[in-house]
Amino acid sequence: MRIPVSWLTQQVELSAEHRDIDADAIAEAFVRVGLEVEEVSPLGPVTGPVVVGRVVSIEELTGFKKPIRFCQVEVGEEEDGTPRTTEVVCGARNFVEGDLVVVALPGAVLPGDFAIAERKTYGKVSRGMICAADELGLGDDHSGIMVLPSSEVEDLSPGDDAIELLGLTDSVVELAITPDRGYCFSVRGLARELACALDSRLVDPAAIEVPRAEEESIPVQVQAEQACPRFTVRRVTGVDPTAPTPWWIRRRLMLAGIRSISLAVDVTNYVMIELGQPMHAFDTAALRGGLVVRKAQPGEKLVTLDGTTRALDPDDTVICDDSGPVSLAGVMGGASTEVSAETTDILLEAAIWDPATVARMVRRHKLPSEAAKRFERFVDPALPPAALERAARLLREYGDGSIQPGRTDVGSPVLPDPVVVPMDLPDRVAGVRYGRGVTTMRLQQIGCQVEVGATDDGTPIVTATPPSWRNDLRQPADMVEEVLRLQGYDTIPTELPKVVPGRGLTAAQRRRRAVSRSLAEHGHVEVLPFPFVSPSVWDAFGLDADDPRRRTVSVLNPLEADRGELATTLLPGLLDTLVRNTSRGAKEVALFHIGQVVLPRTQQSPMPEVGVARRPSGAELAALETALPHQPTHVAVVLAGPRTRPGWWGPAEPAGWADAVRAARLVADAAGVELTTTQAVQAPWHPGRCAQLRVGDFPVGYAGELHPKVVEALGLPARTCAMELDLDLLPLTDRRPAPAVSPYPPVLLDLALVADTGVPVGELTRTLRAGGGELLEDIRLFDVFEGEQVGEGKRSLAYALRFRAPDRTLTVEEATAARDAAVTAAAERHGATLRA
Repeated sequence: MRIPVSWLTQQVELSAEHRDIDADAIAEAFVRVGLEVEEVSPLGPVTGPVVVGRVVSIEELTGFKKPIRFCQVEVGEEEDGTPRTTEVVCGARNFVEGDLVVVALPGAVLPGDFAIAERKTYGKVSRGMICAADELGLGDDHSGIMVLPSSEVEDLSPGDDAIELLGLTDSVVELAITPDRGYCFSVRGLARELACALDSRLVDPAAIEVPRAEEESIPVQVQAEQACPRFTVRRVTGVDPTAPTPWWIRRRLMLAGIRSISLAVDVTNYVMIELGQPMHAFDTAALRGGLVVRKAQPGEKLVTLDGTTRALDPDDTVICDDSGPVSLAGVMGGASTEVSAETTDILLEAAIWDPATVARMVRRHKLPSEAAKRFERFVDPALPPAALERAARLLREYGDGSIQPGRTDVGSPVLPDPVVVPMDLPDRVAGVRYGRGVTTMRLQQIGCQVEVGATDDGTPIVTATPPSWRNDLRQPADMVEEVLRLQGYDTIPTELPKVVPGRGLTAAQRRRRAVSRSLAEHGHVEVLPFPFVSPSVWDAFGLDADDPRRRTVSVLNPLEADRGELATTLLPGLLDTLVRNTSRGAKEVALFHIGQVVLPRTQQSPMPEVGVARRPSGAELAALETALPHQPTHVAVVLAGPRTRPGWWGPAEPAGWADAVRAARLVADAAGVELTTTQAVQAPWHPGRCAQLRVGDFPVGYAGELHPKVVEALGLPARTCAMELDLDLLPLTDRRPAPAVSPYPPVLLDLALVADTGVPVGELTRTLRAGGGELLEDIRLFDVFEGEQVGEGKRSLAYALRFRAPDRTLTVEEATAARDAAVTAAAERHGATLRA
């Protein structure tokens, strides 16, 4: 929202203390009451001779690629009283002889440090420049030079100072308005906030006498009542279509970022900026019958003011006459009823539209507008009659129009309900003892009607009825926020809480940090993927119809329409991130994420409604906990591409299922638990390259290579691998590892066992470890061989064993006996034999 300071201060009765307030002080005042100021832009600077000039003659120059005019311009008087003229070369064509224009003479410096000097161009000597609005810093309009309206220049003479006339010493304040403060998209709303900040009185531009609507201007029928709570129109006839827009309106619109078009359109835009009520002007002669507000019908189309033919959706709200849709309600009018250069009979419309409906239309048709920007937030439902009256009077004053008696007003404003606030509630919330009457004073400043009373026990209370423009004030907490905001957040003391000694991270928090640190130290990159998923991802994963991972929780208002479910696994978001990185040139990718998944219960309890007036009871807290779905913390890893880079030392080694299992073991080591693996079948992993991760006999996750069909469906790199386990299922251990160095030497022995290929290596290794007893310190598989030497269906597994006694030097005989015990256990359980 852009607003000139001169317009803003005109709506506030400033005290002597603030009479000379500048733009920077106004910006500080806005910040004090919680508004965000993006920029303060002084106009100009414009220095030197910039004067009013009258075009005396125009000579058209030919022989150039574009039309060029050589103008004689009167810019003042000589000492003897004769007119003083200057020659200017100009390419604009929107002025004629006799027009008053703005001329920058040699020696003037325009915005952008653009110095004006005498120069020869197009075969002529130009001694100045006829200026456009953007060249003076009055906006972005460069469609032509600035012509001063003849109706306002009777008291002007060539040579008058244009800097003062145009207000080029003004400043523009630009603010970022939050969605809950739609009323601030107007001079009226911002002036009210400024008046509150300066403890001054507001000059309300909407406080005008509005005549009663005793008869209709035109028949109106509202069929879509939910989308249009109120619809008002008023008719002005006999408007002079050639009447120019007054300079003061044009200037304010330019500084607010709106281009001047015609008197009727400029008036509606001006009232929108001034009061915050978007309006539309219909050419009454182009209307066929009365107006109907309804939903669009299938197949209907509308040509909007921008010349685009738009196919309407049944969810669109439209204004229609007997011929069909003539306006896209709250967004943009139709071309068939546009006010033209011949229009003399104007029907002014001011309505209230449902914010959600307007927002959907804007996004559906990709048609943002200044009107929609306001309707998407909130527009004062009591404002339309005053806005119509203000616009009609401007057309009567500057366009010689005749305001027709009567006004059509369908619907009524829905006003906010009263809110009861304990008198001392702001004091208790802020921890500050405010002065007597502060609560009532501040609530009255924002427009509330206040009644002071007391409860049965004598507690003072304030019953505040919010104004029609503040639909966000619905509970005592909202009123408290307004009091604290206007008193100044800087008046609330800052007090650091006392640190209770002995409290630190919980065991679960320490484990999570240890897991994250361990994965990062081993080359994995942590990411924060999008937390919502599409139902189609479960089909891509190849999940069965009854797979519990398909049972999700839907989001009521998703950020993306096609991703409206909370994830039951971390893999969809991680794999999306993997695809994004590989599509941008990443070759070796190792990503991980630690986060919560949402697992609905078999019978999910409904969510209870708990107010904020008091602390929830124990029963209410228990009901809230019961209604929440289970949300365990998972850790997941995805891998693609080579695990090592190629070089002189050899070719690259591709990442495989073993690397996914290794990542799981890193998690287990960091958590201080022992992880075992068994072969498993679990979508979306490859059935022959999937390991179930276990702690003891309890499964905690899966790791391995993804199924080729999943890789193809999701557009993943070939042989993509993944691991996911439930971190909450790992037992918490108070792990404080300390290095232990044994003074006794180890005994190193190797053995090779021949076993069936169907015997899992993990189970055989665990059997050897158990059979070796306490003396077996470490066991490691270092070779796997299959061939004729070991027989069909067999394979040779070679292990390196390290034996050590904690209290003595171990003999070879003791180590050999422990090794033989391990071999015997493997033979009894798995049928393995010692290879010769």
